[in-house]
Amino acid sequence: MSQQHPAEKTDPAPAAVTHPPADRDVATAGEPWPRQRGRGATPRVSRAVLITGCSSGIGHATALRLQAAGFAVYATARRPESLTELAAAGITTARLDVCDEQSMTAVVGQITDEHGAVGILVNNAGFELAGPVEEVPLAEARRQFETNLFGLARLTQLVIPAMREAGGGRIINLSSVFGRFAVPGNAYYAASKHAVAGFTDALRLELAAFGIRVVLIEPSAARTRLNANTTWAASRSAGPYADFHTQLADWHARTFAGPPHNIAGRLAVTADQVAAAITNAATTRRPRARYPVGILARGLFLLRRWLPAPAFDAFLRTQFPAPQQTLTPARRAAHP
Repeated sequence: MSQQHPAEKTDPAPAAVTHPPADRDVATAGEPWPRQRGRGATPRVSRAVLITGCSSGIGHATALRLQAAGFAVYATARRPESLTELAAAGITTARLDVCDEQSMTAVVGQITDEHGAVGILVNNAGFELAGPVEEVPLAEARRQFETNLFGLARLTQLVIPAMREAGGGRIINLSSVFGRFAVPGNAYYAASKHAVAGFTDALRLELAAFGIRVVLIEPSAARTRLNANTTWAASRSAGPYADFHTQLADWHARTFAGPPHNIAGRLAVTADQVAAAITNAATTRRPRARYPVGILARGLFLLRRWLPAPAFDAFLRTQFPAPQQTLTPARRAAHP
């Protein structure tokens, strides 16, 4: 429950909007983290920030917060026209689709030319795919992973070499509470977030020796456009899951539409709260490996840790809808 809308492949467009780059000396001075020590000259870590999925919500709020913190922010999205408010605020904007290699290479190349390296990468772009496993086409599931995992991984690969040469940097990946457990109807979304969590854990260990810090952000339900842009991958009108689809849509409405009517909605975090956690991870000298965001996230993680699996499953059934067996006329006759 953390990110924006689906990435879609489109024809490449010019990489950046016309905002003058920050001066190289300004962009590399006064790092919020300590410079890496070693032989030779002390390296300066770039203060250029690349953020994906900035059209609204978490990415949009993060761009504004990091600009206010003095970073040279490059806010990106699939549709550059969705970034006009950030451009008006003086933030450099660019088209970047995490499923389009050319757009990613162009933006990373521009930042490297202007600042020497991407100093902080915030991997925020993604979308939520909803539906029961039996009915979700595997093509849709693969698209979920192409956006939420493989696009994130490829962009990360592109920024690492210059970070390593510069002697440091930060990579901040957006996960979710569903990176630690899953509920009915979000198997593929949760699987993609579990994958991001595992990817981040391994990457953190791989890059530590190079001074590159890797962080995972884990929000609970967030009031962003993620819910409005949820992809419902299966038919909701008939079949064994028809009632479940209705209940799942109702759960989303009670959580996100109007006054919240359940725990997830009442304890949902705002995009700015998540952006504040990202800014903290970007500026603190010793970032934590993981940043749960919201009371609900911390509470759920404690329950997941201490409750036996059957007890935790029973708790989830009280909070989330699940498919129920419905008897067909033939089964009713067989089971009077």
